[in-house]
Amino acid sequence: MTLNRLQRGLAAASLMLAALTLGACGSDITGRAVPEAGGVVADTLLPDVPEADAGGTVEIDVEVGECVELTGTVADANVAKAPCGSAPANYKVIGKAPTNAQCVSDADSYYYETLMGDEQGALCLDIDWVVGGCMDLADDQPVHIDCATPTREGVRVAEIITDVTDVEKCSTPSGFVYDERRFAVCTDDL
Repeated sequence: MTLNRLQRGLAAASLMLAALTLGACGSDITGRAVPEAGGVVADTLLPDVPEADAGGTVEIDVEVGECVELTGTVADANVAKAPCGSAPANYKVIGKAPTNAQCVSDADSYYYETLMGDEQGALCLDIDWVVGGCMDLADDQPVHIDCATPTREGVRVAEIITDVTDVEKCSTPSGFVYDERRFAVCTDDL
C-alpha cells in the first residue's frame, strides 16, 4: 500500500514538473530569417533526400515536397507557401533541419529562423525547376518566366537525369549538377 502511494506521489510530481516545463516554453518565435545567397536548381522528379525531415521549427507550415516563395534580403527574408510551378514559387522544400548547417550540402538555398540568436529550424531549398518550364536566374532569387521571353540569364529545363555527377550526360549544352544527390538539371539558354 505504501508503494502505491509513493508511485502516485511520483506520478503527480512528474505531471506537475511537466506542466511547469511546458508553461516555461510558451515563447513565440520572432527573429531573423536568412536565405543563402547565390544558390541555384529542382523539380518534382528529383531524387528523394534521405531523412528529409530531420526536425526543427519554423513558423511557416510547409512540408517537404511543397514549394515556397522566398523574397527579401539576406538579413530580412520572407517566406510564403506557393503552388509548385506557379509564378510566385521559386523554391521547393527538399528538407527540414534543426539548423541550416544540417541541410544537404548541394541544396540551392535555405531559410532559417532564430529566437534570441539560436537557430530554431531551417528549410532546405532547391530551385522549383519544372521540366519544360523556364526560370530567370539573373537576380538574387530565381523567377518562373514565360519561355517566349528571352532574358539575360533565362533557361528552359529540358530534362532531369539521375545517377550522374556531371552535365556531360545531358543532351543539352548546359545544366546544373547536384553531386551529393547525384542528379543533373539539363537546361537550354533562352
